[in-house]
Amino acid sequence: MTNPLLDFSDLPLFDQILPEHVGPAMDDLLAKAETALATVTAGEFPATWSGIARVLDVATENLGRAWGAVSHLNSVADTPELRAAYNAALPRLTEFWTRLGADERLYAKYKAIDVGSLNTEQTQAHKNAVRNFVLSGAELSGPAKERFAQIQERQAELSQKFSENSLDATDAFAYYAIDDEVAGIPKDVLQAARAQAEVEGKAGYRLSLKMPSYLPVMQFAESSALREILYKAYTTRASDQAPAQFSQFDNSAVIREILALRQEESRLLGYQNFGEVSVVAKMAKSPDEVVAFLRDLARRARPYAEKDVADLRSFAAEKLNQTDPQPWDYAFISEKLKEARYSFSEQEVKQYFTAPKVLAGLFRIVETLFEVQIREDSAPVWKPGVAFYRIERDGQLVGQFYLDQPARTGKRGGAWMDDVRARWLRPDTGRLQTPIAHLVCNFAEGSGGKPALLTHDNVTTLFHEFGHGLHHLLSQVNEHDVSGISGVEWDAVELPSQFMENFCWEWEVLSQMTAHVETGEPLPRALFEKMLAAKNFQSGMQTLRQVEFSLFDMLLHTSHNPQQDLMDLLNEVRREVAVISSPAYSRTAHTFSHIFSGGYAAGYYSYKWAEVLSADAYAAFEEAAANDASASAVKSTVHVAAGRKYRQAILEAGGSRPAMESFKAFRGREPSLDALLRHQGMA
Repeated sequence: MTNPLLDFSDLPLFDQILPEHVGPAMDDLLAKAETALATVTAGEFPATWSGIARVLDVATENLGRAWGAVSHLNSVADTPELRAAYNAALPRLTEFWTRLGADERLYAKYKAIDVGSLNTEQTQAHKNAVRNFVLSGAELSGPAKERFAQIQERQAELSQKFSENSLDATDAFAYYAIDDEVAGIPKDVLQAARAQAEVEGKAGYRLSLKMPSYLPVMQFAESSALREILYKAYTTRASDQAPAQFSQFDNSAVIREILALRQEESRLLGYQNFGEVSVVAKMAKSPDEVVAFLRDLARRARPYAEKDVADLRSFAAEKLNQTDPQPWDYAFISEKLKEARYSFSEQEVKQYFTAPKVLAGLFRIVETLFEVQIREDSAPVWKPGVAFYRIERDGQLVGQFYLDQPARTGKRGGAWMDDVRARWLRPDTGRLQTPIAHLVCNFAEGSGGKPALLTHDNVTTLFHEFGHGLHHLLSQVNEHDVSGISGVEWDAVELPSQFMENFCWEWEVLSQMTAHVETGEPLPRALFEKMLAAKNFQSGMQTLRQVEFSLFDMLLHTSHNPQQDLMDLLNEVRREVAVISSPAYSRTAHTFSHIFSGGYAAGYYSYKWAEVLSADAYAAFEEAAANDASASAVKSTVHVAAGRKYRQAILEAGGSRPAMESFKAFRGREPSLDALLRHQGMA
């Protein structure tokens, strides 16, 4: 039988991939990669960029694509059988990539390449490769090199275990609420909860810790007792504070070992801590610079955050008869205050954002802004409801993407973009390979025969992930290691995603992408104005929340002793930054997947760092619109000339040059914090 993981003729055969295909495919592809490595590291093999690419890069790209398909399925369609196959193969993949990155023979070949013979893209890719060899232990030898490899393999296992515990702890919890408890919860959420309970043969409403269920309960449920039940379950997931029946998901020991291994890895490489290792490939020059940036931002945001909390407490006492609000009450109070202050609710807004209409509006703005066309396409998919599209310019294929929107059991939480393959002028065929991406969200599904309804936050998330997708898909770089998001400094990679979020606040955009689920009427201008007035509602609190996560992450990887309880550090950071106290049992770090299984270790600050870049980049569009009174409303907001310049300077350039060069090519100067503070009402 043909193994679908070994078919690279076109798109991945997701509908045919089975757990039993994983092991044999990895056997085959690892053997071919080993042969390729032996070939290019032989003494007689010429040290040329194209020669190495033609043999080794082709073999490792096939391996990466096949393993990427398996990893993707493990994230969006987890089953016990697939998990077992994934975990069986993971150590072998980790061992190979670790050994490849630290191979002194290959490192010597790269150093022997005549840099003068390379084009601009190849030069940047070569520079990154040499740096990555050093960070991968290529200059280590003997026991140190062996230990470094052992650390990489164990870290991969622990990262996967952390992710599994987080997913399983989230999926394992369910609370079956009765009618008396669910007052205030939106009707569509209750319909879905009732249907899920009925499927399980249970009475009442099945409430879970998945965002489409959890968040509406926290925002709208009138029962503080119900909110407390879900809040405690959510904030103690995968920790020693969870109920005894969930103790097998505790991530405490996993976290301690991950942190200890990262510190040991850093010392082997000659650095004091993992924070120093992390920033080597980033825009920030040192952990100290990051910490100073975060503390400066916290200082500027604190007066606004303190006023946010004072307003909440005052409103709760005067209008809700709550003189001592608890942590599980604040989302509810916030929603009530927003309704009172701005005369609208998230539930009212949600009725206008039907998923199909939102998607059509998103496509329209992308087509206008970046001079492309988005068309429905066909491909094998892993679940019904997964869509596939192609992007064209002037009739030529630019890229393709999968879109997987609904939350479901077996799918990890959050939203993300991942690559299937990169744009690459292939050295083996001489043909241009077009890029493909996954865009994954976790939104509520439609119920009662009606389309899914998105909150405005959901809409913003969709635009955010699409921004990542565009960075990958619109690249015009022909070297796959610096094409799209590859090679982009990690603290700049959020620029295109956060940039796209701004369009969710433009009237010309929203008026084109809304239709009431019952009447089909577009979002009323008066309601939009209320939303706009509320845009920076609690921006001070939200900023400090992100600073809290970011500062904790960086200090955890610099000054923290891995043998000590990380809660001491987290509580210290909370005392410095937070304006609302967390309960002693709160263990949010135990599901902080970004830093323990998602590639953001000592890098979570990247969101706020890149937000400075994205706000300043979007300011160019605001300036273009203000200076072009003759343009139509849509063309003024979605300014085509500015869009073309942004596309060419940032999206198409990808990682082929330093992010600061790309930013300056677009703005003509370095970024300023002013636009971010202005956009968030903290100027």
